[in-house]
Amino acid sequence: MADVNIKINGKDYAVEAGSTILTACRKAGIQIPTLCFLKDVNEIGACRICMVEVKGARSLVAACVFPVNEGMEIFTNTPRIVEARKTTLKLILSNHKRECLSCVRSGSCELQKLCHDYGIEDEHAYEGLRTHYEIDRSASHMYRDNEKCILCRRCSAVCAVNQGCGVIGANARGFDTHIGCSFDVPLNEVGCISCGQCIVACPTGALAERDDTEKVFAALRDESKHVVVQTAPSVRVGLGEEFGLPMGTIVTGKLVSALRALGFEHVFDTNFSAALTIMEEANELLERYTKGENLPQITSCSPGWIKFCETYFPEFIPNLSTCKSPQGMFGAVAKTYYAEKMGWDPKDVFVVSVMPCTAKKFEAERMDHTAVKGLPDIDVVLTVRELARMIKKAGILFNELPDGEYDAPFGLGSGAGTIFGATGGVMEAALRTAYEALTGEELKDLEFNAVRGTDAIKEATYEIAGHTIRVAVVSGTANAKTLLNDIKAGKRNYDFIEIMACPGGCVNGGGQPIVPASIRNVKDVRAIRAAALYEDDRNLPVRKSHENPDIKAIYNEYFGKPLSHKAHEILHTGYTPRKKY
Repeated sequence: MADVNIKINGKDYAVEAGSTILTACRKAGIQIPTLCFLKDVNEIGACRICMVEVKGARSLVAACVFPVNEGMEIFTNTPRIVEARKTTLKLILSNHKRECLSCVRSGSCELQKLCHDYGIEDEHAYEGLRTHYEIDRSASHMYRDNEKCILCRRCSAVCAVNQGCGVIGANARGFDTHIGCSFDVPLNEVGCISCGQCIVACPTGALAERDDTEKVFAALRDESKHVVVQTAPSVRVGLGEEFGLPMGTIVTGKLVSALRALGFEHVFDTNFSAALTIMEEANELLERYTKGENLPQITSCSPGWIKFCETYFPEFIPNLSTCKSPQGMFGAVAKTYYAEKMGWDPKDVFVVSVMPCTAKKFEAERMDHTAVKGLPDIDVVLTVRELARMIKKAGILFNELPDGEYDAPFGLGSGAGTIFGATGGVMEAALRTAYEALTGEELKDLEFNAVRGTDAIKEATYEIAGHTIRVAVVSGTANAKTLLNDIKAGKRNYDFIEIMACPGGCVNGGGQPIVPASIRNVKDVRAIRAAALYEDDRNLPVRKSHENPDIKAIYNEYFGKPLSHKAHEILHTGYTPRKKY
């Protein structure tokens, strides 16, 4: 589109026609504060924080939705604007639970930052009636405290637009307006997929993951327990942000040292069980492909996606890989193979997972198929944020820690396991193994670039040993809905599909460090974190799952071969259709 000429605070700028004032000012290097705005997701002008003056307009206008036009003169920081923003903030605080000292979001709360920036103290400028709500703690992964909600609607927009679920929204009207499920039923009674995208979208402490840190501290103090921990690939690229390091910083060594300092008996890498997943999943794909049964095979690593499939597309359950997720496989081998190896009673093995994902908390509570009868494969799941809180509470100086190394035998990962954290990574890891299994030849070029990147839906076709393998990669369950509906309509046809619940994959999971909208709106957080994982992959000595010597050892010693009877008993699972409401 052609440019238009405008003035911002007395200076001339040429900006693209159709741009909003917010976009135009950002390109001019001017930050306009917002609370409700999320680019491409929630552009509704509801919070009234981004108000600016336009010459000739009778009232202030919302910069996030007001388009520029030729000759427009904009003012962004006049006394009138500042006073309007301060009044809005005071009005928000008048019906807000002000417990900033103990709030889980203290220090990362966008409302708190704006109040600081505009000099708003804990005053009572607008006293009067206040709304009161019970905290909804019904879900296994999170809670909602509507007394901290500012009705920005970012959570409901993300749930509907990115995830295609729409299970929360604005209920009632006027002063009684609040966010909830239809008919105000508890969150655990609707089609929530536990992805946690609403949590990372929320600007305040109204939404947060269920905090399980005290359970872990208690286990670490229990001398009868063997407390072991696994860390997912995306943790190493997210945790550093909690300690002020640049986004995309790999902190694997410090992560291991911090976990040892907390008192874990053994520190293991989920990359190991990611490789185990590939061994089972790639062979499962080859078996299905040969037989022509239950194709396309769809990956099962993302518990949010699994819950979405069980709830909204149960007809695709036969297409799901029966492999447990890497988290589940690790817990299963820890309480069987490793417990036997160490001479431990499985009931005394306490397995902690550190994950970028809130849906892993839900997955850990699934007792429909566990390796040891009556025992969960995973005892506690911590998000990256929870682990950071534990490290800080224990007084560990994370940035000053030396680099540690994971313990054997579950400490040696592969590049294929590392890239599980990025959308397309599971597909690429499987293709590396499937190629060599089909051809019997060494794969020279390990990078399958067609399935990389943050596009909503990626497709590719590979000719391998005379076989045509059609694949697709999807992230964000709203995009999965589009893909699955097209498959049902006969518009698309594949052999293998990777689906991750969160847009961009686990690097953008609901348990990752909070990134304010002011950064999310201008930086591709998913791409920055994913690029670090791909760099880590290139630097690792082992880049294919089937070449991992510890993987070879566990098959030689315990499972025999992929898809063996014992492997099915311990490493595979089943799925259950669920009701939406």
